[in-house]
Amino acid sequence: MRTADPGGFALRPLDPLTESELVHDWVTHPASASWLMQHATLPDVERACMAVAAADHRDAFLGLYRGVPAFLMERYDPRYVELVGLYEPLPGDVGTRLLAAPSHVHIPGFGIGALTAVLRELFADPATERVVAEPDVRDRAAHARNEAVGFRAQTLVQKPEKEALLSFCTRDRFAAATAARADRSARTGRGRGDGPPRPRPRTPYRAGQGTWGDL
Repeated sequence: MRTADPGGFALRPLDPLTESELVHDWVTHPASASWLMQHATLPDVERACMAVAAADHRDAFLGLYRGVPAFLMERYDPRYVELVGLYEPLPGDVGTRLLAAPSHVHIPGFGIGALTAVLRELFADPATERVVAEPDVRDRAAHARNEAVGFRAQTLVQKPEKEALLSFCTRDRFAAATAARADRSARTGRGRGDGPPRPRPRTPYRAGQGTWGDL
């Protein structure tokens, strides 16, 4: 998997041999608490990345924004990992988790743009019928982003690291949400590629609050 997106996003498989140090910096940041790796050492993260690379039912990808590493995406089969016993999966269900790189700069539209790029790639596989997300129930910003790209919340589930709001996005809902945003951008003249973004400070992190992409 390697895709380029009109908004400047791209995805490629994570290389556990050369990029574990980068992932270590991200998952040990306070904003990544829900990944349960706050005290992980670099060897811990290296082993985790190697395990994911060797796994049958999950894989990891590095998300790039304008060529710069910007987020981590994990794709998994909910029949076997993460959500086993928490809901009844349907044929074609694919789970995903995203983690944004810690940053003190806010880029307008970054979260929805990255999530759109991820869903576009997942739905490029004809076998994918629904994408499953599991954001922390307290993360209202994540719920709003998910809804904007076509997710619909369904039920609460209790995971070891959080109480999650199980949400689903079908291929049709994603297509409809993408078309609606494109129409709004065309009418307002504010597409994703309209000039460079204006950096501004991010909202300070609060305990229990995930990053934009902590699905």
